[in-house]
Amino acid sequence: MNRLNPPAAVLEIAAKLEGAGFETWCVGGAIRDALLGHPHLDWDLATSATPTQMIELFGTRRTVPIGVDFGTVGVLDRNGTMHEVTTFRRDVRTDGRHAEVEFGASLEDDLARRDFTINAIAFSPRLAEVRDPFDGQKDIVRKTVRAVGDPEARMREDRLRALRAIRFAARFDFTIEDATRRAIESSAPHLGRLSPERVKQELDKTMEQVRHPSAALRQWQSSGAFASLVPALAAVPTHAFDVIDFLAMPRSLRRPARRTLRFAGLLVELGPKRAGNVLTSLRASRTEIQTVTTLVDAWHRHGESLGARLTAGAVDDQSIRRLVAEIGRLEIGSFMRLATAIWDAARARQEPAPDAARVHSVYRRMVRSAFRDPIDLGALAVDGDDLRRVGIPPGRSLGKILKALLEMVIADPAKNTADYLLPAAQREQARLQLAENDRGQSEET
Repeated sequence: MNRLNPPAAVLEIAAKLEGAGFETWCVGGAIRDALLGHPHLDWDLATSATPTQMIELFGTRRTVPIGVDFGTVGVLDRNGTMHEVTTFRRDVRTDGRHAEVEFGASLEDDLARRDFTINAIAFSPRLAEVRDPFDGQKDIVRKTVRAVGDPEARMREDRLRALRAIRFAARFDFTIEDATRRAIESSAPHLGRLSPERVKQELDKTMEQVRHPSAALRQWQSSGAFASLVPALAAVPTHAFDVIDFLAMPRSLRRPARRTLRFAGLLVELGPKRAGNVLTSLRASRTEIQTVTTLVDAWHRHGESLGARLTAGAVDDQSIRRLVAEIGRLEIGSFMRLATAIWDAARARQEPAPDAARVHSVYRRMVRSAFRDPIDLGALAVDGDDLRRVGIPPGRSLGKILKALLEMVIADPAKNTADYLLPAAQREQARLQLAENDRGQSEET
């Protein structure tokens, strides 16, 4: 119990509720994580106070009615951090997606409606007492995910619990108790009742919280969850999930960027079109869909050929510049993280893959090229205005000439000067005009 030390701001909320005569306990994931010794805890509370009583006690400025129909009020602590405070409740009825709840229950009733024993532990700061009616602490020691009470009933009450059990097991390196596992498998055909948004949120949490997501994704596949929810992933080789485990997440990447990169690893086997279809069906944001499909497309266009060149020998500077130009300055870092993970996973399976040191060397050269070399139109020493000043008229041919100049510069960056490019542009204009005249004569004959 020495690990159960809620922050002072949380103790103040609990003390204010208790002082007003409302029984109050810390509950849920914070208790579980504290017992596991995990930092960064998000402390929530359960109380005998109703939502109306909570709002009256703390005032409208410190409360947010985030789920009053279900008994939950967000209470802001002294630092402005919101904590969910929920009235003791019991389920009256449920359809597998939404529950109708009844207030006025006891703490024991409230804990009995929770999903797994490791989440059904409560702690009273005032009494310094732990309530654990379903032996959740023993299951933490045993490293077991076990449903509270009847596993089949728990899954019927909320189909999302099947996915949560898989995530918890993978996140904490626990095993799923046999009866609970069978209930998950029985629940799989009914998972289609879940909204796409809830499924995407669960996948998001798996990508963000689980160090090795492949363990969870394999269970999604073997339990039948993917068959019900993401059919495109139901039949992919299981080793495809390993790629995500090798996507080391640099701290410099913000959480959404890390998660998106892992989705690219999950969907890379499908190709860009099918990957986009999966994310669209899960109601992903347009930005996430675009980012993932761009990365997957880049891998399918360039990954295998780059791997072959790395395996065969050194990659020359011109090839580096051309690859960076085709993939894009801003995308090259993510592309190489994805490619490196794919090759690392192949190497772990003892399959052919480029040497890791050679991959790292090329990665560094690509990053340097992305920020140093003239690889896009904006980096050319001349622009459209310069070409018009030397007599090249605006129109489609001007764009073609600029692209031709870029090709010259990618091949040899030393040519990126106005003295070289303007005469080259005039020569390219003459060539295009000659080709146009030849086509016209051919059509006349």
